[in-house]
Amino acid sequence: MGNRRHLYLILITVFIAVYYLLMGIYLNKLGYYNHESLFYIEKSKILFEGLGNRLKVMGLTTPVLPFYGTVFFSVINSLLAPVIASALGTAILFYIMANTLIKRTSDDFYLFLIVALFLFHPGLLYSACSGRSIYMVLIFFYLFFFHIIRFYSSNTTFHISIASICVVVLVFCDYKFIWLTLFFIPLVLFISTQSLNLGEKETIFRLYQSFNSPTLRRKLINKTFAIYIILFVLPIASIAIYKMLNLTHANDLDYFLESPYATWSVLIDKLNFEQATSFAHYHTSQISPIVTASIALFCPMIIMAIYLFRQSTYQILTIATPFAFVEFLQIKYDKIFLSQEYFLIFLVLSLLCIIFKAHQQKNQIAVKILLSVIIVFQLVMGYVFLRRSFLTEEQDFVKILFNPAPVDKQSDNMEMADFINGLPPNAQILMDDAIAYPVIAFTHNAQRFTLPYQETYLSASEAPEHYVNYILIATDSNPLTGYTQLNNKYIPAIKHSDDNLNLQRVYETNDWVLYKVL
Repeated sequence: MGNRRHLYLILITVFIAVYYLLMGIYLNKLGYYNHESLFYIEKSKILFEGLGNRLKVMGLTTPVLPFYGTVFFSVINSLLAPVIASALGTAILFYIMANTLIKRTSDDFYLFLIVALFLFHPGLLYSACSGRSIYMVLIFFYLFFFHIIRFYSSNTTFHISIASICVVVLVFCDYKFIWLTLFFIPLVLFISTQSLNLGEKETIFRLYQSFNSPTLRRKLINKTFAIYIILFVLPIASIAIYKMLNLTHANDLDYFLESPYATWSVLIDKLNFEQATSFAHYHTSQISPIVTASIALFCPMIIMAIYLFRQSTYQILTIATPFAFVEFLQIKYDKIFLSQEYFLIFLVLSLLCIIFKAHQQKNQIAVKILLSVIIVFQLVMGYVFLRRSFLTEEQDFVKILFNPAPVDKQSDNMEMADFINGLPPNAQILMDDAIAYPVIAFTHNAQRFTLPYQETYLSASEAPEHYVNYILIATDSNPLTGYTQLNNKYIPAIKHSDDNLNLQRVYETNDWVLYKVL
């Protein structure tokens, strides 16, 4: 019977993966793209087709693991690679969660609920079909808390070791998750107390008993210190090594965080904030502590999850840790809006708690009815949160999801890329891929570009007639024109320094102008 259920689970997972792939490809054909996927596509093209030293691009493009996930599927289709990665990754997330469930209960009702969420929840569809790396964050966030909860029941340090590895992967999927460890520092004391063999069950009394006994106090200190080492040394060492790698190859410890050539989010976060705050209807709905209420509204199942663990104070504190983490992000990154992934982590965490505890409740009928109502409510709220998001990419996704129609957000970039594709194969074009990466993503051959990662870029920007045949300039209507030197101010400046330089406009769109060097 167990083998048959596992076979059924594999078949369901394959169906979900195909469902995500078909939907993602369809949305892609309608013209839906986002900055993260286009950035990875452009960097993948440089790795496979570019000229010059690509080591920095290979090692310092961040987040590292989602980028490599896209590179892996680039051999199939470069433009569809992010969609393939996110579709298969979200299907793997479903399999991991459902496999955890069927090992704990033979009641298929809970499996049907998980299937319904993965098929219809707009946030999970966004994770699967958008080409973003949210899927990878959710997988390792789930595994981290899974092993933490497993440690509580087994008291085996193996689970703490695996949790530490999951934290490392999380950080290399989204660096902001390094701050999650901050809120586990005080929690480790409760975890250590729980691992002691004491008669008391309540955490507070266990702490009191431990501190009042010299032997128990020594054991508590040793266990706490050991868990600190196991849980935190690997993430700290990994970040330190990666920062040294950045210092060695880019002369900047924080290159992977602050350079628009290393990560897509540096400029896009600024652009999203500027666009949102310029609207008259802008309000502060994502400002702490309103975020906590928003999370409870987005995922009321997290409240039920906390209720299921009501008899264990340390486990409730563990489940509440992401709330503190998200509130901290709102304070530290006050000019960055929460993207969908920071809401979806609560959906994943609540499902983990349901998997562990829901089937153990006595009144199963009441539990199932309550869960069914909550999930229907969450499906509706998932749509509402995406539609009212401050991030235009999330708004665009939910619009095209419920009203399939061609979108033209990348029409300017595609138009310029089509013209570049028609140029002679030996034409060299000076471009700044800090902002022009969408144009490169839609082109066919990256060897014709002179880009900032190449040693000749600075010389070409100062004396273009000796190195390139064309220059791509951002117009004043391009929202990112202020973040590149190759804008309308560049042309008068370069002509002033070189009177013999002649430039001719050969193609123009709203956001770009292509000049030919005569």
